[in-house]
Amino acid sequence: MKTFIKDEFALLLGILTLVFFKTGGDSLLADGTALSTYIPVSLALLGVVTWAIFSVVRHSDALAIKLGDPYGTLILTLSVISLEVVMISSVMLTGEPNPVMARDTMFAVVMIITNGLVGFTLLLGGWRYHTQHFNLDGVKSYLVAIIPLALLCLVLPNFTEGGTVGGMSKPMSWMLIIISILLYGIFLVVQTKSHSHFFVDADNEDHEEHHGILRSNIYHTLLLIGYLLVVILLAKTLAMPINYSVASLGAPPALGGFVVACLILSPEAVGGFKAALNNQLQRAMNLYFGSVLATIALTVPAVLIVGSVINQEVHLGLSAADMVLLATTLMVCKVSFSSGRTNALHGATHLVLFIVYLFLMFEHA
Repeated sequence: MKTFIKDEFALLLGILTLVFFKTGGDSLLADGTALSTYIPVSLALLGVVTWAIFSVVRHSDALAIKLGDPYGTLILTLSVISLEVVMISSVMLTGEPNPVMARDTMFAVVMIITNGLVGFTLLLGGWRYHTQHFNLDGVKSYLVAIIPLALLCLVLPNFTEGGTVGGMSKPMSWMLIIISILLYGIFLVVQTKSHSHFFVDADNEDHEEHHGILRSNIYHTLLLIGYLLVVILLAKTLAMPINYSVASLGAPPALGGFVVACLILSPEAVGGFKAALNNQLQRAMNLYFGSVLATIALTVPAVLIVGSVINQEVHLGLSAADMVLLATTLMVCKVSFSSGRTNALHGATHLVLFIVYLFLMFEHA
């Protein structure tokens, strides 16, 4: 029992935090609370949620070792994306209606991963190893699904009739829901069944790291679910200081989506950087592009359904400048991952696009 408490103290702390906020603690994050109280409480809540998120990754990694790739990165990806969907939905349900919150968060995830994380990873790996190799068939499988879904979900809504600018008619919404789920389902069959060898680099075998004792699949599965529930139930409370901070600072609305995306993607960033330093680029790309694909394919149906249930309009269409940046990013990804080899120049190019994204975010304010 002592060993369990020591290893899983984050879960116990998360449960206590949940009880505190659900039994009146939310009042400490209400408008009008003194900053001397609001800021420490918000930071403490952020710390508990972040600890729980990393615990999700720890148990996902344990299951990954026991089950092997490609299931390893898939478990982590789906765990992280489920957190994203819940946190976006929580922000949608908290405070004033924000029809572009889901769009901004999805776009932030795409930009942070494909330009920020991919760029830094390629630069880091290229600096250390000069040239790194990956399984070309695997990355091409990701991109062939990511490119059409990204353009259909984030660009096409600006040019359709029947809905508002950036929004969509109900038939269009259901069409996106169905094709997103179907395409991702087919991809999962390819990744886990028919072509699983596409997602493993035979020359640089992927070995997941897990710091701790490996126990049974049931043990890690139950704790994985437990930590997910803690994060899910605390997500709506965390949405309060995020909305408050963005409004108080007079920051662009997209900053809220950026903050949520950074929080959710932090575990994958750590995993990707470690993989690059160990010359396991394929594992990093599985994490990154798997998250981008799952973000679009699963978040779009989720937020459209939530928006329909609560009768809140959802705008998915990007601004003109962001559409240009998205198209440029997809083209650069196609070039960077066209030969099975990468170097530091590819990483620097992606980082340049990430800097442009950050600049445009505040330019729109």
